[in-house]
Amino acid sequence: MIPKVNNSIEIKKIEKMMIGLEKKRKLKPIELVASIESTQGVVNAYSIASCSNRVLALVFGVFDLLNDLGIEYTKKPEGAVYSRAKIPVDARAAGKYAIDAIWQDLDDVEGLEQDSFTAKNLGYVGKSIIHPNQINIVHKIFRPTPLEIDWAKKVINAYDLAKKNKKGATTVDGKMIDEVHYKRAITLLNSVKK
Repeated sequence: MIPKVNNSIEIKKIEKMMIGLEKKRKLKPIELVASIESTQGVVNAYSIASCSNRVLALVFGVFDLLNDLGIEYTKKPEGAVYSRAKIPVDARAAGKYAIDAIWQDLDDVEGLEQDSFTAKNLGYVGKSIIHPNQINIVHKIFRPTPLEIDWAKKVINAYDLAKKNKKGATTVDGKMIDEVHYKRAITLLNSVKK
């Protein structure tokens, strides 16, 4: 995890150092997770994510970003809405993952659940945590539910049959299903296998 990444030049410098260390110590290439914690980092998120194959994911670092913006932290920081939504878009456009910021209030389990749902709906694949008590809650939110798994299986079966019959779309549970739903269903089932 590389904290406070502002631009791709910083990642390239770290990558160069790592190549030397890996060769010297006969290590396999090490993947990087870039933490986006500044306005400059948010602006450059796509170039950071796409500058190296070593970059596996971007992490949203809300506290330093808010400080950079001159905004006090609240549980729903309005000043971070744009940045929080942009990071997963940039990460996915670069073919990488996005991991959401921490939830600071250890006693507010309901808040953590709601914040995790928001993150999942923005396209994050997980959430940073600061305490072991947060692990099960975050896993519960980000792992596919039995209903989602059932939906994915139905979509795959229905779409395979539609393709076999030379149709471009079909329905599942009264809703139109086409290739994008099929791809989503496969991705969802593959995430369960990992």
